[in-house]
Amino acid sequence: MIIAVSSQGKSLKDPIDLRFGRAAHFILYDTASDEYRALDNDNNLNAAQGAGIQAAQAVSRGKAEAVITGHCGPKAFSALQAGGIAVYLCKENTVEEAIQAYKKGRLEQAEEADRSAHW
Repeated sequence: MIIAVSSQGKSLKDPIDLRFGRAAHFILYDTASDEYRALDNDNNLNAAQGAGIQAAQAVSRGKAEAVITGHCGPKAFSALQAGGIAVYLCKENTVEEAIQAYKKGRLEQAEEADRSAHW
């Protein structure tokens, strides 16, 4: 299974980026192999609108089946749901800590967006 984690950097040691759509990067982590790769989100950092939807499309193209992020707006949440991608909200400090919390079953799947649009 591939998990996309919103990240401020390109490694597991980097902090989670609390913003989904405007995250600096996504770490695509494969739970089967423990391998990961960074996906840049540069196109969406300063987008006037549509950042969440475009970020959802990017993680979908990366074959993610779940997203771990700090916050998720309504348009991004809907796009992720439409793509069959589960959303987990997390306040852990680093990407690695978030992945470990997910693996240990400490994260609950979000039922809805937790932020309004354009956060």
